[in-house]
Amino acid sequence: MVASTHWLASAVGQSVLEAGGNAFDAAAAAGFTLQVVEPHLNGPGGDAPIIGHRAADGHTFVVAGQGTAPAAATIEAYTDQGLDVVPGTGHLAAVVPGAFGAWLDLLARYGTLPLADVLSPAIGYARDGYPLIPTAVRTIRTVERLFAEHWPTSAEVYLPGGRVPEPGARFRNPALADTYARVLTEAQAAGTDRLTQIEAARRAFYEGFVAEAMASFVRTPVLDSSGSAHAGLLTADDLAAWRVAEEPTVAVDFAGVQVHKTAAWGQGPVLLQQLRMLEALGVADADLGSAELVHTAVEVTNLAFADREAWYGDPAGAEVPLEALLSRSYAAERARLVGADAADGVRPGSPDGRAPRLAALFGSPAAGPDRAPVWPGRYEDAAGGPALGTGEPTRGPEPAGAPTGPAAVDGPALDVRPSGETRGDTCHVDVVDRWGNLVSATPSGGWLQSSPVVPGLGFGLPTRAQMFWLEPGLPSSLAPGRRPRTTLSPGLVLRDGGGFAFGTPGGDQQDQWTIPFLLHHLLGGLDLQAAIDAPGWHSTHVPSSFHPRTSTRHGIEAESRLGAGVLAELARRGHAVRDAGPWSLGRVSAAGVRPDGLLHAAANPRGMQGYAAGR
Repeated sequence: MVASTHWLASAVGQSVLEAGGNAFDAAAAAGFTLQVVEPHLNGPGGDAPIIGHRAADGHTFVVAGQGTAPAAATIEAYTDQGLDVVPGTGHLAAVVPGAFGAWLDLLARYGTLPLADVLSPAIGYARDGYPLIPTAVRTIRTVERLFAEHWPTSAEVYLPGGRVPEPGARFRNPALADTYARVLTEAQAAGTDRLTQIEAARRAFYEGFVAEAMASFVRTPVLDSSGSAHAGLLTADDLAAWRVAEEPTVAVDFAGVQVHKTAAWGQGPVLLQQLRMLEALGVADADLGSAELVHTAVEVTNLAFADREAWYGDPAGAEVPLEALLSRSYAAERARLVGADAADGVRPGSPDGRAPRLAALFGSPAAGPDRAPVWPGRYEDAAGGPALGTGEPTRGPEPAGAPTGPAAVDGPALDVRPSGETRGDTCHVDVVDRWGNLVSATPSGGWLQSSPVVPGLGFGLPTRAQMFWLEPGLPSSLAPGRRPRTTLSPGLVLRDGGGFAFGTPGGDQQDQWTIPFLLHHLLGGLDLQAAIDAPGWHSTHVPSSFHPRTSTRHGIEAESRLGAGVLAELARRGHAVRDAGPWSLGRVSAAGVRPDGLLHAAANPRGMQGYAAGR
């Protein structure tokens, strides 16, 4: 079974399973297809953290498809150009593209099929065309002037005939098709062995013609969100030196299962911290539809994400006290801070007695267990709504007159500025095969609106470096060779006799939207689909991972299906509640094995774009 954020990716993955491939083959095929059919949400030049589980021996792993900062990417390289943040668009935000290599690595280590079987569907859709979804069209329309006046290589691909495509029109990207096809040709020319071909494809991308084109183009200054044109720092040596890392997952026990995430170079452990605190607060006995539960979950979220700001970063450049952060004793200590009303500020804890450090933007936490809340001074007024970031945190408000129910054609609009700064979205895919293998992946980055198309390749570069701080000494400060602290957060749940892959697009919201899903499924007994359908919420009090890193003081976005009484009670407790409509928050999907051995999967009805398939 396959569940993903786009019906074509799910269909491609299922076709690979039908042809005898395993979950790892199917996930790679779906991943390459997503790079074509959701170009405003991900691309070959993006990022792709992947979590997998091999059922035969119980091996659970992370393929860390997050590229690193260039060797020349020092803090001074930016500040010497008068910048105090990494621009959210253009060449200066480029890190090594990790997605293409991650899918190849998954295929090589765990797949069974030759590269041609996995890559050919993506080549076909890029060359022959597919229906362009309305959100992609709206994104292109927003950046039309940027493309026409400053990014001609993007205009060549996304403004065919000089015009914005029509929603649902057949859209082709022949340059991308040619790139994929040439990679495949060079792979097949290397020999008939499957692994030899995959390695040759990796060399073509990271050391061959693709790398040469990317490195050459980055030297050309392009307009970015700073308002000026800058060349980038990424080089051919950076691309050639990078290798995908396989790592162990990080997991906690909750409700009789194990929940697995990436380590703290991603934000995944915040989900685990939330589950630990909710366990300490007796969530198993809570009314899952009550204001008390939503309030408690939001307060726990704010505490966990404050720890993210103080402690999370690439372990290559930061010592993250992850064992302490995920301990039950620390969770109990943090849970005691949850009161009856909305708490103020950003309040990180002190795992193992260590003093937390926040970026200067947020102020400095006071010492001691009874410290006063920090007031960072960068909150948007609640009446103004959440501040616009420059990454992929979530979908924006509904456009005027747009449908808001599950029958909406394409869901809420993406928040994209004319400069290409985006508060867009991303993709997700979950796969389970007949043997019980599981894959969860959240590919993103390389958005069409955020980086100009590399001439001749048909895709742009990642802009994930915007997530670094240009302030020294923080766990997620910029440094050469360091991974940015990504928001991308696939997940697995494992239990005796099976488990399931799950996840959602949504940046800072990814490890919030999955909280109601997991609670309703693991504690409430709802099946995967009903748990996904359950009303959702998230905190906007959480500091954004993306420039300008603002948030809404005490903010909650909640689906109206929670009920007017619940929303009113949350407001009475001091939360700044925004009714996001009945069907608007999250794009969770899941696929796995039930305790009785049957396979099951589910996709999100919000927007009517995700799809689950299987037999």
